[in-house]
Amino acid sequence: QVQLVESGGGLVQPGGSLRLSCAASGSIFSINVMGWFRQAPGKERELVATILSSGSTHYADSVKGRFTISRDNAKKAVYLQMNSLKPEDTAVYYCNVVAVRAYWGQGTQVTVSS
Repeated sequence: QVQLVESGGGLVQPGGSLRLSCAASGSIFSINVMGWFRQAPGKERELVATILSSGSTHYADSVKGRFTISRDNAKKAVYLQMNSLKPEDTAVYYCNVVAVRAYWGQGTQVTVSS
């Protein structure tokens, strides 16, 4: 059974930073895409950033220049460094991993507020 375990969420002031981590465990191989999505209250889940096995990255326009996605293939882990956080970044952040099928983490709350 595959599990994605996320960590690193919390409460931070505007302008602050957080680093999210997500590690996959279980029988999961040949991971292609790893990424982060988020869902704010009353809104649909949206893509934040993705990273391919080649290292190629893609970011939503709203986070470009502020967020950085990275991965450690040996650890089957993906990270999201979030800097210059804004109140509109407040959401539940979900890790997503695509191998032979897509897997989702349980979500971690990020709250940006003074």
